[in-house]
Amino acid sequence: MRHALVFGGSGQIGRPLLVRLRRDGWRVTAVSRDARADEPGLHWLRGDLSNVPALPPNIEAVVSCGPLDAFARWYAAHAPAAPRVIAFGSTSADSKRGSSDPDERDVAQRLRDGEATLLDAAARRDAALTLLRPTLVYGAGRDATLTRIAELAQRWGRFPLPRNANGLRQPVHVADLAEAAAACLGNDATHGRTYALPGGETLPYRDMVARVLACLEPPPALVELPSPLFNAALLAAQATGRATHLGEAAVRRMRSDLVFDLTPAQRDFGYAPRAFRPTAGMFVPRDDERVDAD
Repeated sequence: MRHALVFGGSGQIGRPLLVRLRRDGWRVTAVSRDARADEPGLHWLRGDLSNVPALPPNIEAVVSCGPLDAFARWYAAHAPAAPRVIAFGSTSADSKRGSSDPDERDVAQRLRDGEATLLDAAARRDAALTLLRPTLVYGAGRDATLTRIAELAQRWGRFPLPRNANGLRQPVHVADLAEAAAACLGNDATHGRTYALPGGETLPYRDMVARVLACLEPPPALVELPSPLFNAALLAAQATGRATHLGEAAVRRMRSDLVFDLTPAQRDFGYAPRAFRPTAGMFVPRDDERVDAD
């Protein structure tokens, strides 16, 4: 039986990936900061990338669903001799590269540095590496964008947006990302490649938010404000400790297109992400969910 090592197995992409790998006949060892009970075909190790416990021998594939930069540092220094490596990064490596926000530029730089480190280390180990760059992730109630919007809208009974927030987006479901990683594992065409993984539908930011609000119960109102009024409301929210994650650069991006080409992923491993059809359950955290392959 093939043996895979998975980092981030308890995360939003890792959970559906563990299910898919076991269904495909893989034996999986997964690493988690918290103690977790083993299941058939799944063994948990307690640790993180700064303190990885002793690993089992004969690992054939390593998959990282967690922070790319931390995984890259660990892999470069300590990785087992696995012939196959798949790591998730983010399209933020490109989209935030020229941001006016220095924190966002730092995120983009760390992602690009992590990719470069992995490419170098995989080449030295003669391992086949595939880098996967998702865009706006949703589906498990653990993302920092759409779930945050749903939470705030339910709390306030409404959600404000600046007018003309029509920049295009391609939200991608966590299960489609798990399917992509599993499809890459046995596909030689993906060796040494980097793929953008957008969702299956492109829609304006305003419409994306409207669909999130419409699936909630009761549906909060979408309030579109003139830019000066929105900016004043944002400053007030930030002053009270709310919306601290939403800076000027993020607001500006609401009017900018962030669109990525899924054609290479379609061509090489049949990537077929779903359209954006959210339900309320997709924005509810399920941290205690059992990983079940049945």
